[in-house]
This record gives sequence, structure tokens and C-alpha cells, in this order.
Amino acid sequence: MDTTCPEATWIDESIIQETLNKTEGSNPSRIQEILAKALKLKGLDMAEVAALATVRDPEMLEEIYHTAKQVKEEIYGPRLVLFAPLYISNLCNNECVYCAFRRSNKALDRRTLTQTEIAEETRILINQGHKRVLLVAGESYPNEGFKYVLDSIATVYSVKEGAGEIRRVNANVAPLPLEEFKLLKEAGIGTYQCFQETYHRETYSKVHLSGLKRKYDWRVTAFDRAMQAGIDDVGVGVLFGLYDWRFEILALMQEIEHLEKEFGVGCHTISVPRMEPALGSNIAENPPYPVADEDFKKIVAILRLAVPYTGIIMSTRETAKLRTETLALGVSQISAGSRTNPGGYAEDEQFVAAQFQLGDHRSLAEVIKDVADMGYIPSFCTGCYRLGRTGQDFMDMAKPGLIKEKCGPNALSTFLEYLIDYATPEAAAAGEKAIAQNLARMAPKTRAISEGLISRVRQGKRDVFC
Repeated sequence: MDTTCPEATWIDESIIQETLNKTEGSNPSRIQEILAKALKLKGLDMAEVAALATVRDPEMLEEIYHTAKQVKEEIYGPRLVLFAPLYISNLCNNECVYCAFRRSNKALDRRTLTQTEIAEETRILINQGHKRVLLVAGESYPNEGFKYVLDSIATVYSVKEGAGEIRRVNANVAPLPLEEFKLLKEAGIGTYQCFQETYHRETYSKVHLSGLKRKYDWRVTAFDRAMQAGIDDVGVGVLFGLYDWRFEILALMQEIEHLEKEFGVGCHTISVPRMEPALGSNIAENPPYPVADEDFKKIVAILRLAVPYTGIIMSTRETAKLRTETLALGVSQISAGSRTNPGGYAEDEQFVAAQFQLGDHRSLAEVIKDVADMGYIPSFCTGCYRLGRTGQDFMDMAKPGLIKEKCGPNALSTFLEYLIDYATPEAAAAGEKAIAQNLARMAPKTRAISEGLISRVRQGKRDVFC
């Protein structure tokens, strides 16, 4: 495989460091100006992000949190997209010191699922009520090579269980050459997700000791190749704890600016994982740059203000309590009932085969009830992917506020599907109440569209969307 690629010159550490060094302390009037700008939903620049990162005063932090909540509610309303990760293999040729999947880890039980086993995992997820999965594989494949991933995607899509099916597969797999990205696009994925882990080159080289992942530029340029292949929804991520979180979020800003300049659209999602214990990893137990809960919440809020139309994903690495707190600060997508080992849904989680330790062990049903009780509308919608509302087309509708007329009704119809087909009595009661409350707050036109979709679902129709 040809892994030659250009140097990612758009990640400029000197500019990041200069911005951090020049950033004034948390001057109240300056922070107020930045928050006022954020409320216009136009995003923030690097200097403004750096300024918000300096805030430590509790009252000013609350203002940041309050503004982030306003921005999230304006764009997303009470919608909360749910998905589940589907790990198909934990084989890996890389030596990443923070990850249980690393090649030298003899304590890990290695496993690659067969297509029959993938179908069974998919069936279990469908019977829980899931409609969207994130397919995850270690960065090494069995004898079939990359075809194994393509076959696995086809298997997931092929499984039908009653009225249920997985309607969209997103993929978190190793960076690919252009031709394989084109095959991934043809396989019908939604979002291609890849975590840089850390944008700090020196730290990157220290924690990636061998394997293709050691090539910093090959990984950073993955999104360029994905975009060139026609995948216009990409998801970035940083593993917070490897280096200074302030540096990392400014590097994210440079990454997004580069994608917008080159392809007209930035990333579709940002994931914000923090380091959690991983089998056999000392650094995972003792992160070199630990991120306290208060700073972690600040990261979420700042990102919501900086890139208001970008989805922010919170995984089950975090506790139920902290995940709940971040929903009001900007998180718009969460995983639920997750397992991070191949075969984990059929056999329950086995930490000796898992990538990292989970913090939230609630089932999908429990998460649904909890968030519905808070007034959120869990959304299983995949309509935008299938109607071509992705990349620039999505942003063209989102920025003037038009996407809410689609996402709001679609969220309600897919949530009602879940309540009728899969919910516990407790979740059904909480969900029906949340739907009624949400309908009452909608504008007349959007409410009429929503009621039309809801009526069709109650009549037995499924997979209705606008």
C-alpha cells in the first residue's frame, strides 16, 4: 500500500503556541464580547477559543455554559442522536501505548468476528431498538484484508429483524488510500470517523511506537483522501489526556479550517473521548495530561460555541452523571448500551477483550427513559444520509435554520417507532410525555409535518421521514 502523502502543514504548532501565549487572562469584558459573538451562531476563531479556555472564575464559567446551552437549543432543540458501536475485530498492527488493542499486549484476548457473528451482533442491536451503528475495527484485518470491512458493512445492512434494521453504518477504521476510500463510499457508509488522538507531533511520536499509525501525516491527511473519494461527512476526535487540552482544541480548529478551505465543509462530528483505563496500559491508568471534570465540561461548551453546527459525540467512557451534564453544554450525539469488544453484545462485555473501560453501563432502554424524563427526544433518524443531505448540502440547510424543519419531525417519528416497537412501559410513558411536550413547543408548520409523520407511525408505517 502506497502511504506517501503531503505534510500536514495546516497543523502549525508555532501558531497554536503563539496564540496561547498571547491570550489575555479571562478579562470579563473580552469574554462577554466573545459570548455575544457566539450567540450569532457564526462560530469562533482560534484566539477567541483560546480566551475562553483561560476562564476559571465560576461565574464566568457559568456564563459560558449558559451560552453553550442557548446555542445548542437554538440549533438542535431537544434532539439527541443515539447509536451503538459495533466492534468486529481487535486485531491491530500498531503499538499505541494507551490502547488495549496494541500489538504487543499479550493479556488481550484477540478475536475477529465471522460474518455470521457480525450478523448476530447486529440482530441483537436491532432488537434493542438501534437504527445506527458505528462499525469499529482494530487497524489490522484477517486474510481478506480491507474486503473484510466491506463485507462486514454489507452484512450489517443485510440483517432484518421484524420491522427493524440498521439504516446507517458509520465507520471508524484505519486511514485508507484513496481507492479504498472510494470502496468505502460505495459500501454506503454515512460518516467516516478517525481520531488523531493528539495533534502534538512530539507527543504523537512518543505514544505511537510502531505500525502505520506512527505516521502522523498519513493519519492527519486521511480526511483529505476521504473527501476526495466522495465521503463528505467526516468525524474527527482527540484523546484528551495525552497532551494539553488547550493545544488540542486549537489544533482541531486548524484541522476544521483546512477542510473548509479545501472542500467547502468542515467535519460533521467531533468526538471528545478522555483517556480511561485500558488493559495492560500504564499510561491509560495515569494520563500525562489528566483532564479534570470541570475542564472537560469546558471543552464541550467551547467546542459548541466554536463550531455550532458540528455534532459533538460523547461516548460511554464517561459516567452517566457526567454524560448527563454535558448534554446541556453541547453534546448532540451519544452511544448507549455500548460494548467495546468483538462479540460483546452476544456475550456481554469481557474486559480482557475490550479496548477500554466503560463508565456508563446503562442499557439503551435505561438511557432512553433517563433522557426522555429530562425532556430530550432520542433520535434514530438517518434520513439526511439517504436523501443526500450531507456535507455542504447539510450545512446549506443548517446555517439558515432550515434543517430543523426536517430533523425535528424525523426525530419524533423515529423515537415513536422505538417506543412502540421496543420500549419498556416506563420508557414508553416518559417518551410519550416528551413527544407531547415537544409538539406543543413547535412552530405550526413544523408541528403539522411532525403530526403527519407520527400519525403514519401509529398506523403501522415504519421508516417515514421528510
